[in-house]
Amino acid sequence: MMKTTLLFFLTALAEIVGCFLPWLWLRRGGSALLLIPAAASLALFVWLLTLHPAASGRVYAAYGGVYVLTALVWLRVIDGVRLSLFDWVGAGVAFCGMLIIVAGWGR
Repeated sequence: MMKTTLLFFLTALAEIVGCFLPWLWLRRGGSALLLIPAAASLALFVWLLTLHPAASGRVYAAYGGVYVLTALVWLRVIDGVRLSLFDWVGAGVAFCGMLIIVAGWGR
């Protein structure tokens, strides 16, 4: 389960970076060259999703829980936004959902 969870976190990071770089270009006046690593990051995101042994719908559902937690950590670390107790509790609930789904793989 640890390998799967780590893979989900890497997948979420690839997706967030792939979306953040075009946001920098469009909203913050960054260089259009940011689209090149953004595209590579999104391609990596898709590839990482294919490495899971479960059916795609189950992978997407479980991944969602990790994505919520990763996005909130990104919000805190990169954007510098202070998270509320509700943010942390919601992320914890979503992450627990992922753990429940992954625990049922192969059963």
